Amino acid sequence: MTRFNIDGERMLSDLRKLRTFGECGKGVKRRAFTDADIQARRWLASRMTEAGLTVHVDPVGNVFGIPEGATNSILVGSHSDTQPEGGWLDGALGVIVGLEIARASREAGGPPIACVSFQDEEGRFSTLTGSRAWTGVLSLADVDLLADSDGVRFEEERKKASLIGTVSEVPTDWFRSFLELHIEQGPILDTSGERIGVVRDIVGIRGERMSFIGEQNHAGTTPMNLRRDAFQGLVRFTTDLNSKLRGIAGPATVWTIGHVAVHPNAASVIPGRVDFSVQWRDPSDELLQRMREVVHQTALATAEAMRLEWTTSDYSAIPATHCDPTIVAALERAAVTAVPNGWRPITSGALHDAANVSKLMPMGMLFVPSINGISHNFDEDTAVDDLVLGAETLARAINLLTN
Repeated sequence: MTRFNIDGERMLSDLRKLRTFGECGKGVKRRAFTDADIQARRWLASRMTEAGLTVHVDPVGNVFGIPEGATNSILVGSHSDTQPEGGWLDGALGVIVGLEIARASREAGGPPIACVSFQDEEGRFSTLTGSRAWTGVLSLADVDLLADSDGVRFEEERKKASLIGTVSEVPTDWFRSFLELHIEQGPILDTSGERIGVVRDIVGIRGERMSFIGEQNHAGTTPMNLRRDAFQGLVRFTTDLNSKLRGIAGPATVWTIGHVAVHPNAASVIPGRVDFSVQWRDPSDELLQRMREVVHQTALATAEAMRLEWTTSDYSAIPATHCDPTIVAALERAAVTAVPNGWRPITSGALHDAANVSKLMPMGMLFVPSINGISHNFDEDTAVDDLVLGAETLARAINLLTN
C-alpha cells in the first residue's frame, strides 16, 4: 500500500477556520445543533466533498466523509461541538486531523481512510450522545427522549441534521478500526516536557448521589455534643474517604465530591441535610468496584458515628476501555520514530467517543500536550508544532498498520 504524508499547513489552516464558527475571544461556543454547530458541520461537509470524499450525515447529526466505494476504511475523527465555554482544540483537532489524513491518503493513492465528526460529545443532551447512538449503546428512540437543561428535546433538534446534508444510516461495519487524536486535557505531558502520549486505557467512571440526614436546629442554642449536623458528617466522610482511598489508589486513580447542596443553607441554622455526589475513576474495573465498597463503608461508619441517616441513589457505571494492542504497538513505533525520548504511554482520565467505538472495532488514541493542562476553558491551547507532530505521528502509525 502506498505511504502518504500529511500537509501540516493545510491541516492548520482548516483547524483555524473551524475555530471561526462560534469563536468567542480565545475560545469557542459551539454547542450541539446550535447555529454555530450547524454552520461548522456544513463547512466540514464541504471540505470533505472537496477532498473527494462522499459525505454521509446520520440521523443524529454525525458527519462522515468516506472514500467512494470503500467499505473497509480506517475511521479517524472526534467531535466538533464544544462545552458552553470551550477551547478551540478539544475534539476539533481530531476532526480536522481525520479530514487531513483521509485527504492526504487519497491524494497519494494510500489506504482508504474515512473521517468523522461525532455529535454532542460534550453533553448538551447526554454524554457522548452521537457516538453512543451510532454504536447502538443507546437506541434512537432512547436518544430522542433526551432533553437539555432548558427542556429542549433531542428529537426536535436532530431534525436540523438535514441542514447539513441528506440524512441516511451509516453502517458501523463499513469501518475496520478507529483512531482519534486529542489534546490531553491534563498536565502530564506538559509538565514532563513530553510531546506525544500513546493512550493505553480510558478510565472507567463510577458515581453516586448521596445524602446525610441529621436534625435541623438552632445554631446558637444547641450544644455541640447534642447536634446531628449533616454538613459536619460530610466533612468527616470526606476526610476519612481521602485517607482510605489513598491507601488503595493506583497511579491513574482519581475521586471527586463535586456537587454539594446544604439544607437549609442558612447562617444560623444547623444543617439538617446535605446532598452530595461522589465520583471515582480508574482504568481497572476491579479497583473501581473495590473503591465503591470503601465509599459505602466510609459513609455508613460516618452516619453511625454522628447519628445521621445515610441514603444513596442514582448509581452510574461506565466501564474502563482498553485500546487495541496492535494499534497501540503501531502508535508506539510511530512515536519512537517521531520523538524517541519525548513520548510516554498514558491513561485517559476523560471519556472520549473512542470508548464507544471500541465496542465494535479495534481502537487507538494519541494525545498531544495541553499547555498548563488547561481544557474546557477559553484558555485551552497547544503549541503549533505539537499539533502538527501529533497529526504526523498518527499518519505514520496508519502507514505502519496498512503496510
